[in-house]
Amino acid sequence: MSRDPAWRSRITLAVMALIVLWPILQLTEFRPWALMDAQSLSATGRFLANFFPPAHDKEFLLIVLEATWQTIAMATAGVTLAIAAAIPMTLVVNEQLSISRIGTGRMHFIAHGLRQSVRWLLVLLRSVPELVWALLFVRIVGLGPTAGVLAIALTYCGMLGKVYAEIIEASEPQATQVLLENGGSRLAAFLYGTLPNAASELVSYTVYRWECAIRGSVVMGFVGAGGLGQRMDESMKMLAGAEVSTMLIVFVLLVAAADTLSQFFRKGLE
Repeated sequence: MSRDPAWRSRITLAVMALIVLWPILQLTEFRPWALMDAQSLSATGRFLANFFPPAHDKEFLLIVLEATWQTIAMATAGVTLAIAAAIPMTLVVNEQLSISRIGTGRMHFIAHGLRQSVRWLLVLLRSVPELVWALLFVRIVGLGPTAGVLAIALTYCGMLGKVYAEIIEASEPQATQVLLENGGSRLAAFLYGTLPNAASELVSYTVYRWECAIRGSVVMGFVGAGGLGQRMDESMKMLAGAEVSTMLIVFVLLVAAADTLSQFFRKGLE
């Protein structure tokens, strides 16, 4: 019987991983065996018993349908605003579109400073989770989907701006450079030189972020940002397990539909 020549390295890596992860597990108080405790199992059983059968009266389903549509609208509006803000910021931070580098190969210090400032702004926007932005905007504009739309717009602007810039910088720069060197504007170089090469990846990532925004919209509802999450939070506070069950089913179907639509767009770009 032949011995695996890499068994020593695999065991060493496993031991090292355990040494690194054990203090982290202790710090987070990760104790999954607590789920199998008799008291925990009893509480879980009572909690799940309230979920069946799911609420299905007409009046409640209409409320859920309205909340679901509000969730989709919140995600779509937020991502649209994020795209509108991310595109010009991407044009600023992208070095391929730098006119000051033509001929000298070095970027002017003012242009460099502006790019770094916009980069740090993008870092700031995406560093704050949309849930935190939603908490802030709920205090400013009150309860409702407006807070969710603004929260998604800010966080996703930072995410989209960063990834858009990386996708563009990884694309073939020759056509863009030729247009700039022959007197073309930054916008013309982007539209006719950069965009054709990067369009499929840009659209694919945008659709993926829209899918993520739908999930995020539900979570932000728990802090009062409207939509399906806010309705679910209200039902949970009233211990209406049947209503929560219905909304969980709708949420799963909503995410599945968003995933299917996302795959459809991605296949269309291949």
